Amino acid sequence: MTYVRKVKTASGATAVQIVEKRRGVRRIVEHVGSAHDDAELAVLMQSTRDRLQPGQQAFDLATEDGPAVGGAVVTCSASEVLWDVLTDAYRRLGFDAVDDEAFRALVLARIVEPTSKLAAVGVLEEVGVAAPHRNTFTAALRRCIAQDYRGTLATACAAASTRAGAASLVLYDVTTLHFEAEHEDSLRRVGMSKERRVDPQIQVGLLVDPSGFPLEVCCFEGNKAETTTLLPTLRGFQERHQVADMVVVADAGMLSASNLNALEDAGFSFIVGSRISKAPYDLAAHFDRYGNAFDDGQVLESARVMGTGKAARRRRVVYQWRFARHKRDDRAINAMVDRAEKVAAGTRPLKKDRFVRIDGAARGVDWTLVERARQLAGLKGYVTNLAAETTDGAAVIAAYHDLWQVEASFRMAKSDLRARPIFHRERDAIEAHLTVVFAALAVSRHLQVATGVSIKKLVRTLRPLRTVQIDVGGHPITAAPQITSEARAILNRLPPISAPGH
Repeated sequence: MTYVRKVKTASGATAVQIVEKRRGVRRIVEHVGSAHDDAELAVLMQSTRDRLQPGQQAFDLATEDGPAVGGAVVTCSASEVLWDVLTDAYRRLGFDAVDDEAFRALVLARIVEPTSKLAAVGVLEEVGVAAPHRNTFTAALRRCIAQDYRGTLATACAAASTRAGAASLVLYDVTTLHFEAEHEDSLRRVGMSKERRVDPQIQVGLLVDPSGFPLEVCCFEGNKAETTTLLPTLRGFQERHQVADMVVVADAGMLSASNLNALEDAGFSFIVGSRISKAPYDLAAHFDRYGNAFDDGQVLESARVMGTGKAARRRRVVYQWRFARHKRDDRAINAMVDRAEKVAAGTRPLKKDRFVRIDGAARGVDWTLVERARQLAGLKGYVTNLAAETTDGAAVIAAYHDLWQVEASFRMAKSDLRARPIFHRERDAIEAHLTVVFAALAVSRHLQVATGVSIKKLVRTLRPLRTVQIDVGGHPITAAPQITSEARAILNRLPPISAPGH
């Protein structure tokens, strides 16, 4: 059994402790603090109650020696510090242009503790915020689609990114979100999954600025090719914000001649990853003269014709060799060679192992392929239509390296904000869910950049700081939380909390 014990100290104060009793043996789990009057004791008891039974609003903790508090009653408590930080960030981003308190509550509740609409009511109540009924949440999601909340939020995000000094460079990637469902429909389709899932899924394209701050999110059918999601997302962003000059950075999955031609014809500049298998042909002059000898960080430029017939266009290709990448690639090659040798020796079953050569019934190691892989170890390629006169190779590489910011935003959306799995069935409900995640991601990214800590750590640090309302003999008292040094460091990095409407 776990209970609360009050103990008189030598100084006359009352110490509050959390005690665990098992098989007649009593153990102090935690010393909560000491109180010198009824009000302080009420705050300590409320703090203890919040730790043991979050969300309850009455003293029902067992105590060893009588009533919990003499003459003082805690009427309510709330995580006001955390809620004020979240609502102020929401306001500073301009999201209050969406005049919908229920929608805002859904967004901020997802940051505090991502969960379902029904469970979000409990999250808000535990934080100490008046929670709308779940039917009000459902109505807010319908308004989200009918009144195009995502368009309003995307406009605010673009303005916030511009204020932060972002250039016309945008980063794009696509991921899949799966459903706990057995059957497909026109949107939720079984398609290629990097996690090798066979559940129905959707494709989600995310456009961010160089800092990883989200600018646009789009939803596509689960079996749609990744390459065909890029242009619709860019065109939607361009039309929404009337952007004339934009450079998009994407990974090698977007690299196809037709895709790049379509981007160029639509007026976009691009930097995309290049498949390294083309390097021997692009860098033939270097390999003929120097072999596979490179200096660390060396940048080489080449050109390649991509596409056939009328679609053929000459593209600029930038390569860079890094010693650290070479070591990493070489370790991977050695591991794959080891697996191929085991397959050849019959001690490992044949799978999709690289470097395995099959001649009829015989299996061996394809040493020609191994040698070619070692020759290319350490190289990374990039295809662009930016002119070398305006953007040199180093700038192209630096821009591509920011692409990890999109992956970081996807990880945040999937893990911290739990965008998946999705339990909605109708397309409008799915789109509304993505809009809530999009807004929560923007607020989270904004706070992470401002404070220098992860959104998970920010919530974990500020959530326990409870503002407590106490009634002492009919006189209301508000007890502010004691700000820890860790919380103070976070709060000091944020601008002063602005009043609503400012």
